[in-house]
Amino acid sequence: MKAVYGDESPSYDMVVRWKRNFQSGHMSLTDKPRAGRLSIKDDLAMVKKVEAVILDNRRSTMERVMAETGLSYGTEWRIIHEELHMNKVSARWVPRLLIPLQKQTRHDFSQQNLTLLEQNEDNFFACLITMDECWVYLYDPETKEMSKAWKHPSSPPLPRRGRSRNLPGSRGVLLTDLQKGETLNSNYYCNLLEKLRDALKQKQHGMISKGICLLADNAPIHTAQASVVTAHRLGYELLQHPPYSPDPAPSDFFPLPEMKKPLHGRRFDDREDVIFEVEQCFSSKAEAFYKEGLKQVKKRWQKCVTLQGDYMEKNEL
Repeated sequence: MKAVYGDESPSYDMVVRWKRNFQSGHMSLTDKPRAGRLSIKDDLAMVKKVEAVILDNRRSTMERVMAETGLSYGTEWRIIHEELHMNKVSARWVPRLLIPLQKQTRHDFSQQNLTLLEQNEDNFFACLITMDECWVYLYDPETKEMSKAWKHPSSPPLPRRGRSRNLPGSRGVLLTDLQKGETLNSNYYCNLLEKLRDALKQKQHGMISKGICLLADNAPIHTAQASVVTAHRLGYELLQHPPYSPDPAPSDFFPLPEMKKPLHGRRFDDREDVIFEVEQCFSSKAEAFYKEGLKQVKKRWQKCVTLQGDYMEKNEL
């Protein structure tokens, strides 16, 4: 065929495929009609569903999003990357590319925090409190297959999860607040700040007189006017944290990852058991663990400044 048709001759693989089709009774060289790829743009509800799952828990894996939505991996991937234009950095979904203004904001906020830190580094870390949240499950399987359970059609849904909000300082976690599916809003956050004040009086009263530096991400409940007013009323100094910045947030690299490790693959009877295990995990860590963990934020701020606000890769930290 090469001698007759030259460069226009079919490839060897195509000839093999034709032979296989002929042997199966399909004598036409024309492809059978296909439905084609599902049009995602025509199904906004599908896109919004995926977006809602990710925004509810930005640390979601592809497997977990697939389990929540029932979509295939390919459809999931196209929605996340082509429709929502999101990418995963430091275990969180974030916009794929930072615009110059976002980079400048990340750079400026990191530089401001470094300037404050360098005035008195020891005192800064002694007064620093961070906060973040994560989902904790009655059963957090190590694999998707392990999550299956037998149930009757009329059985109620299996209990799934609660949200744990943790506030670590240089000497340990000051407050752990585990809520069962509660909607987080500024009212909840204001109450949490009051609880933190009470916890400080009981556990580390000396920190109050020195002044508290509070570092949280820019989630709406943290930046709401009521939240900011309450924080100032209670005497907390709020450190700046730029949008789209999971990489320099202390609680993203410590101590939550350490807390979640012993929970994987374990089954708990009720939320009290989960709370006990979470508190045991935090209390078992030495004071040096928390001090060294908080100090990593300095390195990340410095790296953010060096990169002119661009994202930090894991191998750069």
